[in-house]
Amino acid sequence: MKVYVCFPGGKSKVLTMSYDDGKVEDVRLIEIFNKYGIKGTFNLNYGNMCDDQTGLKHPRLPKEKIKEVYAGHEVATHTMTHPTISRCPMVEVAREILEDRIGLESLVGKPVRGHAYPNGSYNEEIKALFRQLGIAYARVVELEPDPSTKENALLASIVSFPLPEDPLEWRATCHHNDNDLMQKAELFANLNKKQYLKLMMVWGHSYEFADKDNWEVIEKFCEYMGGRDDIWYATNIEIIDYMDAARRLQFTANNEGVYNPNAQSVWLAVNDNTFVEVKGGTYVDLNSI
Repeated sequence: MKVYVCFPGGKSKVLTMSYDDGKVEDVRLIEIFNKYGIKGTFNLNYGNMCDDQTGLKHPRLPKEKIKEVYAGHEVATHTMTHPTISRCPMVEVAREILEDRIGLESLVGKPVRGHAYPNGSYNEEIKALFRQLGIAYARVVELEPDPSTKENALLASIVSFPLPEDPLEWRATCHHNDNDLMQKAELFANLNKKQYLKLMMVWGHSYEFADKDNWEVIEKFCEYMGGRDDIWYATNIEIIDYMDAARRLQFTANNEGVYNPNAQSVWLAVNDNTFVEVKGGTYVDLNSI
């Protein structure tokens, strides 16, 4: 009996978005996401929110709007004040992340456990600290292609749409300004082999669309990628939590039965063409399906 873990609904592909800074342009971006059934994660700096942002080119959303605007999506940390944290004392890094978590959680009313490194700045010491401070994953800034460097292998792995090997060093597939955005979208959408689970993440800042007057870029992408039966649309933390739940499944020694100790369901493919939802707290005899 061959048993594979699947995404919800028996899917093998997931699309997620990651956007930073919490500017007012997020409102329009979320309208586009909702229109096409796309889900995203928004990384916010609680300490940079203020009541008076008069005269700012790209004002931030006020605190009282956060829960409403980001409903159905994920709010994640981006530190309190957006410093380059690899240059900071570790006590400052700890304060930046904890105060951001506390502030954001007071707005959304639930745990905030995701992160995007400000300015792409991190190191191994910071990753270890974040694990202790309740951060489940952290997005890094992807490398720019350079044919003369050794990063080609890494870039090739990104385009192969892998799940993150280290959630605290999660590289996005591409920025929305990538010249090959739609090529990558088409490649991902047309993947039919199901031997591996595949993930596409696009990141950026919503104010970039206003600066470049190119909202059609994200509209075109979402229209093309949305509404597909073979793609799971999820926030960053939903992916992390689902894969953690899958790792906690308890299989019998003969691989013919499985108990799910989690609260959420996990989906399995049995012998390639039979999909099973193993609901939370239940045991399933895989021979009986």
